[in-house]
Amino acid sequence: MEYTTAQRDLQDRFDSRRIADRINDVLVHDFIDPGSAAFIESRDMMFVSTVDASGQPTCSYKGGDPGFVRVLDEQTLAYPSYDGNGMCLTLGNAAETARIGLLFIDFAEPDRLRVHGRASVSADDPLLDTWVGAKLVVRVAVTEVFPNCPRYVHRMQLVERSKFVPRGDPPPVPDWKRAEWACDALPANDPARQT
Repeated sequence: MEYTTAQRDLQDRFDSRRIADRINDVLVHDFIDPGSAAFIESRDMMFVSTVDASGQPTCSYKGGDPGFVRVLDEQTLAYPSYDGNGMCLTLGNAAETARIGLLFIDFAEPDRLRVHGRASVSADDPLLDTWVGAKLVVRVAVTEVFPNCPRYVHRMQLVERSKFVPRGDPPPVPDWKRAEWACDALPANDPARQT
């Protein structure tokens, strides 16, 4: 990765240029190695950052069952887009600029991994039908993969997987879709309109 002037200024301020360069030389790769692939595919959630054409960022949480993010090869991963709130911030940004960052975290045994790349969003992807309930598929052409220091990751345990993750039977309707402010504005084919 290439550091920006502002990043270099801060590295110099805190005397971290040497370690930043070492991390870049030793730990940052432009491919997904087998250990990183196994880590990614074992996760049931990730954080996704994107940016629109004006530079406005957004960050969102994406969850599913373990393996919902698939490593297709050492340069490519893919994940489904499930029903959301309809704002399409992440998807729209990815379609507009293709710039994407993914953060995978293990909260039980603190560990984290970053993936940067170029995203494409498709309703015609051949993988679409392999994810129950997927509306679109996001593919990421990987440009950078690197571990991230896990020391500040809080240790947490999974209490329950989300009942809203599509698994075959139609998932329940979320309460917010029944709220007075939302119910009349939902898409015409939204299951909440039929209940």
